[in-house]
Amino acid sequence: MKTNVPLEALTIDQSYMTFLLPFSYNHSHKKSIAEHIKQNGYTYFSLNQPNSNETDRCYGDDIKVEVQELEQYFFPYVEHKLFPSSILEKGFHRFTNVINMEYELQIREAIYSFHVRSIDIILAPFGVAFLSLRIKLGQTMELSDVLDFAQHFRAVESRLDENKGSKIIISPSAENLSIHDFIFNHLCSFLKEILLQDKKLKGYFGSLPYIEDERMFVSTFILTKEEQPITPEQLFRIGNLNGKSPEGKPFISSTNPEYIKNSLSKTLHDRWAPELYMLTTDHAFSTISNRNATELSQELGHHMGTHFYNLLLHYYYKIMLLRMSYEYSQIEWKKDAYYVKSLIKLITLFSSWYYFREISTRTEGKELSTLFRNAFNLDILYNEVSETLQQLYKSQENSRAGQVNTLLFILTIFTVVSGIYGMNLVISDWEAPSGWKNYSTYTLFEWISLITAVTGIGLSGYLIIITFGRILMQKRRSMKHTMDDE
Repeated sequence: MKTNVPLEALTIDQSYMTFLLPFSYNHSHKKSIAEHIKQNGYTYFSLNQPNSNETDRCYGDDIKVEVQELEQYFFPYVEHKLFPSSILEKGFHRFTNVINMEYELQIREAIYSFHVRSIDIILAPFGVAFLSLRIKLGQTMELSDVLDFAQHFRAVESRLDENKGSKIIISPSAENLSIHDFIFNHLCSFLKEILLQDKKLKGYFGSLPYIEDERMFVSTFILTKEEQPITPEQLFRIGNLNGKSPEGKPFISSTNPEYIKNSLSKTLHDRWAPELYMLTTDHAFSTISNRNATELSQELGHHMGTHFYNLLLHYYYKIMLLRMSYEYSQIEWKKDAYYVKSLIKLITLFSSWYYFREISTRTEGKELSTLFRNAFNLDILYNEVSETLQQLYKSQENSRAGQVNTLLFILTIFTVVSGIYGMNLVISDWEAPSGWKNYSTYTLFEWISLITAVTGIGLSGYLIIITFGRILMQKRRSMKHTMDDE
């Protein structure tokens, strides 16, 4: 591919990566799922536990996430949802397991060693969960190699040519695994029991059929050699994970310098330029710095702590808004009256309990929130969901109005006929056992009154049975349906 922009080399000394894999689970079984996760070596994370600072070892010896920072970074109404004190409370429930294992990723002819620090499993509200995988690359690499690693590792199921040709090498057995098998068979085999599968779709994609593709979201913190200049083209490649082409050559997804400039104006946070930059796109949140590594401990802590939760919350917003648009598209209006009510409840509870435009008390947090909202198109998605809610209310009102009109029409007929006959609908014949033998002598009007009486009694019984049947059915569905409130 010809390019009009220079692809200058950039040496990377250290690379920290966090891969986010969303999936769905049955939140009506949240307590049992939490116990199952704990039994597999994971510990529950809470800001209130006395030894919460010990969880820093899941980030690495050189990274420290301050609990006080997490408490003060978010507004109180957000903090309570992000850091509940127990599984019984509403919110995001995080379970952490320290791994500290070395592996290798082979991409074409190149082999890159990487260190799996730890894994988080986060049970979010309304049946959405996240697998968070923290990785550090174990060698100095060129920027193209770092980005190529991220692009291949994030592909849970490699179906595009640009993502094919990679495998995980497990030492010392030298076993080769795909990214999918590495996650679901080697690291977290128990997840297969938790993951809620869509009956119509196969593979991991079936767990969340409203996600765009089958690749993980990537959060990276990249440290270059000290004082190396960072160009706009390199920033663009980092934000878009432009590593190498299928032929193994450095790659950039634009040949137009003006396009690159305009793109960076929407995705780049350059408050600390030229020594540190942050970028947010729809598939990556990246930080790059050319400062000395010893001076970046605080920035690394923010990236792993406050910035991660800021990202997590907005990524969750995106998934939920996409989910509600997808659920709306699946409605069969003639059959799904209860489904419509459940969707209205889901949208209403999500909007009132979790969807906040202002989440951070810090200026930098607000600026990053704006970048996340723009990158994930949250305002557009939310407007679509708001219109969906109005359509659901309108359809429900029309359905109720139709049912009421039908019932009034029936009652009116019975009332008119009963009034004409003065409520004397040949009931006197029913008093004696032999009364029904007189039906052969009924006149036309007596037949009308008889049919009206029997039909009215039958209709009343039918309405009573249907009403109680719907109540029982709704109770059963409310216990099993995955769209119940958290």
